[in-house]
Amino acid sequence: MMSPEQFFELMLKELEVHTEMQPYYKFLGNKSSWHFRRNYFLQRLRYIKKYLVDAPEAANYRKDLSIWDCGCGYGTTCIFLALNGVKTYGTTLEFYYDTVQKRKEYYSKYGDTSLFTCTYENLFDNKPAPGSYDWIIVQDTLHHLEPIGDALQIFHDSLRKGGRILSIEENGNNIIQRIKLYKYRGNKRIITIWDEKLKKDILIGNENIRSLETWNRLFEKHQFHVQPESVNYVRYFLPFQYRFGDPEILLQKEQQIQSKPGLRREYFFFGLNFVAVKK
Repeated sequence: MMSPEQFFELMLKELEVHTEMQPYYKFLGNKSSWHFRRNYFLQRLRYIKKYLVDAPEAANYRKDLSIWDCGCGYGTTCIFLALNGVKTYGTTLEFYYDTVQKRKEYYSKYGDTSLFTCTYENLFDNKPAPGSYDWIIVQDTLHHLEPIGDALQIFHDSLRKGGRILSIEENGNNIIQRIKLYKYRGNKRIITIWDEKLKKDILIGNENIRSLETWNRLFEKHQFHVQPESVNYVRYFLPFQYRFGDPEILLQKEQQIQSKPGLRREYFFFGLNFVAVKK
């Protein structure tokens, strides 16, 4: 098995080879924010590992269960899961799709990357057959899917009975992020863009992040139940605070703060993770 920490060290070496990924994964840039970015990356990967690798039934994932990563991007999550023996299928509309195969070749010496397959396709054009999947991963993806109601219905139909969605998102209630996004796009939360590969216009959420309360309503409307025990907030401390504090102590403090409901958890954490179960 490969831990998130081991994978992170391998990825740092990979970034020296696949330099086109450096603007996205900014681990080789500003050293002052290195621990800040590392903590955030590892927290999200640990969350995925908890449910898809460490869960008691995880041994079955390698044989019987079907997992779809919708919006897999560079394929980082799927590659990590493959190195842990978990099979996934990823779809993406990102321009860096062609980098995925090079990444699979790079990591093939550390595990069976053939467990990860990927295609470039639009969720709304290529709906999976009903009951195709046990898990759907949506990492930094939900806020891009529009119409969101149609997307959630596709997810519901694509999952088997009792299937789950694992969501890793931004917290739409985060005050700092809301201000930044308003300066960036105002209230224009949904836009149309031209997809060069598909040769068509597609509708996309313009960083249309939402709060847990809003996600709860949307998921309930489409026959999902967000598991309260799965809710996890991440990244409370800002980059400058890492210059003067121990990163592990800051991480422990973050976990303590997020474990209790309150204004700090609701409005000052950047990331929001949760699992929703099909009813």
